[in-house]
Amino acid sequence: MNVPKEVTTYCPKCKKHQAHTISLYKAGKRRALAKGERHHSREKAGYGGQKYPLQREFAKTTKKQTLRLKCKVCGYMRHKDGIRLRKLTIT
Repeated sequence: MNVPKEVTTYCPKCKKHQAHTISLYKAGKRRALAKGERHHSREKAGYGGQKYPLQREFAKTTKKQTLRLKCKVCGYMRHKDGIRLRKLTIT
């Protein structure tokens, strides 16, 4: 699916429609010292194997792509939940 680089949509900070630039959201690096991450590594360590079944094959054929909208006036960024699609191109 083709998505334009720039779109005019509502900005909640400016409280009116403004031009927004569109980019694809990418998750950041996971923090190794976060509580859940420490707990996960502790569960995996030592004898006894994996505490939950490893996912061998993935059920879904597509991913939900999240769009990142940045207001060109105030710079406010917000995420827009994407739809399921195989390929997303920002043109």
